[in-house]
Amino acid sequence: MSTSLTPQSSIQTPVAESSDLSDLIQETLALTQRLFIQLQRRPTTLVAGIIQPVMWLVLFGALFQNAPQNLFGDEVSYGQFFGAGMIVFTAFSGALNAGLPVMFDREFGFLNRLLVAPLVSRFSIVLASALYIMALTLVQTVVIVAMSAFLGAGLPGAAGLAIVALVVVLMVLAVTALSLGLAFSLPGHIELIGVIFVTNLPLLFASTALAPLSFMPTWLQWIASLNPLTFAIEPIRHVYLNSTWGLGDVVMQAPFGAVTLGSALLALVGFCATAIVLIQPALKRTLV
Repeated sequence: MSTSLTPQSSIQTPVAESSDLSDLIQETLALTQRLFIQLQRRPTTLVAGIIQPVMWLVLFGALFQNAPQNLFGDEVSYGQFFGAGMIVFTAFSGALNAGLPVMFDREFGFLNRLLVAPLVSRFSIVLASALYIMALTLVQTVVIVAMSAFLGAGLPGAAGLAIVALVVVLMVLAVTALSLGLAFSLPGHIELIGVIFVTNLPLLFASTALAPLSFMPTWLQWIASLNPLTFAIEPIRHVYLNSTWGLGDVVMQAPFGAVTLGSALLALVGFCATAIVLIQPALKRTLV
């Protein structure tokens, strides 16, 4: 009797694992679809997320149209310089708001219903939010890239666009993770909105999105050189402004030394991994 059960149990194990994975995917897609249904009912969220960066591109491009020659590099207009900053800042802002839907679900009691539901994994709640924010951010990025090209910033090649997509994905994953961690840790949406307001614009102005490092005082150069937004902006800016480039190219002369394209990408990977590790205690307290 015991010998006949042994092969049967060994056969069922991979089948069960495959079923669990299929159920996890189904749960994640269902929760993601719910977020898109909410977006369909309130499309102003996406419309505002597209209009705002386009307005920034147009207004800042016009504001610095008569800036001194060579302020942003040889034969580089401010529109070309600012485009990379706008791509990264839009991705950052959208990801920073990722925790708000989860926070509202907490406050209205829907999250409690999900936590007592027979889910294969409660982490599907987090995965759904990440997929939703990623999709919205990629739509916004495509619009900004197209608008930047229309305003004269041009387009990088296929490899350059791949770098842009990689940087955006890493930035969105890292900031979405931090935002979701805050959503599970802070007492309410007022506190989360407060954190968003406190960090959003200061990180923008303390980066190279609006001005080069050489334009800043020394103390701000140090802050900007350690800002994750800068490590996302400079690789995109480099592939935009250079038809040929490599991972060993220097993209930023920071106060502590030269930063290459490859090292900037590695820094973003490290930032993403660190953010995911930091939110684990908050997620486990709520989801496990």
